[in-house]
Amino acid sequence: MTTLFSLDGRRAVVTGAASGIGAAIANLYAAAGARLLLADRDAARLALQADACRAAGATVEIVQADVGEEADANRIVDRCIEAFGGIDILVNNAGMLTQARCTDLTTAMWDDMMRVDLRSVFLCTRRALPSMIAQRWGRVINVASQLGIKGGAELCHYSAAKAGVIGFTKSLALEVAPDNVLVNAIAPGPIETPLVDGISAAWKQAKSAELPLRRFGLTNEVAPTALLLASDPGGNLFVGQTLGPNSGDVMP
Repeated sequence: MTTLFSLDGRRAVVTGAASGIGAAIANLYAAAGARLLLADRDAARLALQADACRAAGATVEIVQADVGEEADANRIVDRCIEAFGGIDILVNNAGMLTQARCTDLTTAMWDDMMRVDLRSVFLCTRRALPSMIAQRWGRVINVASQLGIKGGAELCHYSAAKAGVIGFTKSLALEVAPDNVLVNAIAPGPIETPLVDGISAAWKQAKSAELPLRRFGLTNEVAPTALLLASDPGGNLFVGQTLGPNSGDVMP
């Protein structure tokens, strides 16, 4: 059974890998046998995460980078190709979350959200695709949000960015599936991560009460979805899908 979800020898990039969902995915990929390029802006936490993955037996490279900057996004993918001879899996997980009513959103807040949560997905993916297409095998996994499907009050900018990720995922999947490059998204519900620390306690309490499970998810409850989508044959028939580990918040 474990061979269905093995990543033995696969070369994987995980952005936003120092904490939260990214760290949980990195840990699971390490246990599944992947070689890892981990990227994050937080150098200290990134180093600790790399050590944890190495302790699980993985070969790990790290790049401190801001994924919203084109040169940094290119550097992340290029380092994986240089270190491991190619790239098989790209997990676009890096993101940010702020909260404000639309009337209070500054242009800078909007632009920064789009830069980090949407532009970075395009930049990293564009850089990885030629290598994946040339070898006729690749997996791109974009971490979106259920708010990209249903929206959220005081989160217009975040919801718009994540809706963009979902649209990008579907469109790109149509382009590259004939090249055996499979592109899918994960749209988690509210998850207990450092990312939600900036959201008000009142919002989180009200949100929990809305969920059929009556609780936020945990990062290790999301990471297995990323393992499924990356695995062969487990992920072989997922094309342009948005999978939702979301505590029942969205039921397509």
